[in-house]
Amino acid sequence: MIVDIILAMAILTVALASILARGTFTAVSLFVAYGLLLTFAWVRLAAPDVALTEAAIGAGLSGVLLLGAARRLSATPVAPPPGLAMTLLIGLCCAAIAAALGAVILALPDPAPSLAAAVAADLPATDLGNPVTAVLMSFRALDTLLESTVVLLAVICVWALTPDGGWGGAAGAPQPVQADGPLALLARALPPLGIVVAVHILWVGADAPGGKFQAAAILAAMWLLPWMAGLAAAPRISARWLRWGLAVGSALFIAIGLAGAVLEGAFLAYPLGWAKPLILAVEFVLTGSIAVALALLVVGPSAPDRGP
Repeated sequence: MIVDIILAMAILTVALASILARGTFTAVSLFVAYGLLLTFAWVRLAAPDVALTEAAIGAGLSGVLLLGAARRLSATPVAPPPGLAMTLLIGLCCAAIAAALGAVILALPDPAPSLAAAVAADLPATDLGNPVTAVLMSFRALDTLLESTVVLLAVICVWALTPDGGWGGAAGAPQPVQADGPLALLARALPPLGIVVAVHILWVGADAPGGKFQAAAILAAMWLLPWMAGLAAAPRISARWLRWGLAVGSALFIAIGLAGAVLEGAFLAYPLGWAKPLILAVEFVLTGSIAVALALLVVGPSAPDRGP
């Protein structure tokens, strides 16, 4: 209990500090620390799948994305802070939302309504040992499909907003070459190990904590490290393999869903005995698509003066 109280106080303190921080870099750094503390909280709540996702995406990849955004924003004029009245209004609105959410949670009956028992009874039909993967890829497969498609649409929006001179060029700006130092060492030594860890997390996701989103975040980070160190160039956004890599995961997911509609009478329904191989096929292919999309979101659009 003492550890949980200290962890809860640390989460609240870091969250408040990230809001009150005056500098962009300081706020992002505190946000990353906040994500890591949430990771420990999910571990304490016996939710290792959520903890892995929070560490890989919530703290890791999101932190890198925000740091890149902060670097780009440093050259733009800073808007004046809101006045006292607006600050108070924002605070009151946030407090009202928090109070409403707390009231809803406290108003739940005891025991709270749940479909856990019905879902657990039907889990053996998927042949998956990890209940989280089984739920996300069968009972909530449509949500998972939409989540993966949103990442693809985000990349398309970034490309759509790229200046005309950037089309056909390499994504992102070239990074200065790091001949030595910590970043150069990590960019050379960490990717092989990180790829092995990502493959392991993906492989065991069917029967243990892990899965495609966590593995994709690690693969994206291993791709980004050499680019950030200036040791590898970003791909050209006109490359055919890149566009196929982005789309193939969602395309396969939709194709299997349509096949279920034809064979079983429902979209994303798996034929009896084929649930596990079809789910694993989607997981493996979708991991690559999500990794490419996450990396491209961090790299950002090509510079205006780097056209074809």
